[in-house]
Amino acid sequence: MMAQFRPMSTQAELPQPSPEAADASRALHGHIAAAISAAGGWISFARYMELALYTPGLGYYSGGAHKFGAAGDFITAPELTPLFAQTLAAQAEQVMAASAPHIIEAGGGSGALAADLLLALEQRRALPVSYAIIELSGELRARQAETLRQRAPHLLERVSWLDTLPQKFTGFVVGNEVLDAMPVHLVHWHADVTLERGVALGKDGNFAWEERSLAPALQARVAALPARFDYLSEVNLAANAWIAAWADILEQGALLLIDYGFPRHEFYHPQREQGTLMCHYRHHAHGDPFWLPGLNDITAHVDFTAVAEAGFDAGLDVAGYLSQAAFLINCGLTDVLAQTSPDAGADYLRQSRAVEKLINPGEMGELFKVIALSKGIAEPLLGFARGDKTHTL
Repeated sequence: MMAQFRPMSTQAELPQPSPEAADASRALHGHIAAAISAAGGWISFARYMELALYTPGLGYYSGGAHKFGAAGDFITAPELTPLFAQTLAAQAEQVMAASAPHIIEAGGGSGALAADLLLALEQRRALPVSYAIIELSGELRARQAETLRQRAPHLLERVSWLDTLPQKFTGFVVGNEVLDAMPVHLVHWHADVTLERGVALGKDGNFAWEERSLAPALQARVAALPARFDYLSEVNLAANAWIAAWADILEQGALLLIDYGFPRHEFYHPQREQGTLMCHYRHHAHGDPFWLPGLNDITAHVDFTAVAEAGFDAGLDVAGYLSQAAFLINCGLTDVLAQTSPDAGADYLRQSRAVEKLINPGEMGELFKVIALSKGIAEPLLGFARGDKTHTL
């Protein structure tokens, strides 16, 4: 996940972890090393990223590290301001009215989006009957529940947590910065051959890059990509499978995904020859996914053309695609901000600055995109009423 864009840091500039955190990272390093040995000495980077982020008790999203907000590694839109959720409420209300009054949030973060969205929908007299959060991390579940208890205690009874995707669902599904945290394969296009870059163990026991032939699952996908030789980039097969699963689950409603990324022709732009892989540690960005595994977030930008294709091929309608700025403005962000009086002084100034970050092209406004995949909804979605760029995918 990523919301604050900063220059890449060198390892010498990165804060040192506590002894306890360093011990946990060493334990995860040993766990991943054992997995590499068990696999014959090599694993795909997607497998490494999965282990680094999601190993129970040790992975970045499965351990106890504080991840969100000023004390964590990054700040996402819901942490910036409640106006984000208050604006999103307009789109949630429309989808629920056209399907059913139920919401699922994929990856609940700190719980800020759930709390603020429920409060906004209550104010609009459009509360969902149920609000489920798909969350694998026990630590994050506890934090989400605490956030809800503090901000919206009277609505906590409507919230439940899921370990897996539901079998069937009708209503509104939202995922803010979910796709970027899904494990990606690394592909290196050489002049005469295309190889997958994976992870092996060096003689010193540390992780090392090693390239091998493409796995069959990658070959067909890679053949269609507009990359050229001496080019390194990411391919996200996990996102395709996740979206295809939602196509089977969603009986009527919409899946709204908000993340940073590009359409395919920009994602694989010739000047982006080293890909988009990035790590985040205590508000520093760096490029070494092997440094302190389990303590760093590892992310990659999203190929939104692949997202749209996965949804369409699985039977979903591509209901819209545009920048976060355009989506929020279509949903009434300026009207929501206007409800805070300029006479409020510091509060109004704080909210205005947060809104600027959400919509400024140099901040989150253009790099973050919003895509909607729907089923059984005939009316155009509010958030894509003006400026829809589906034709650019």
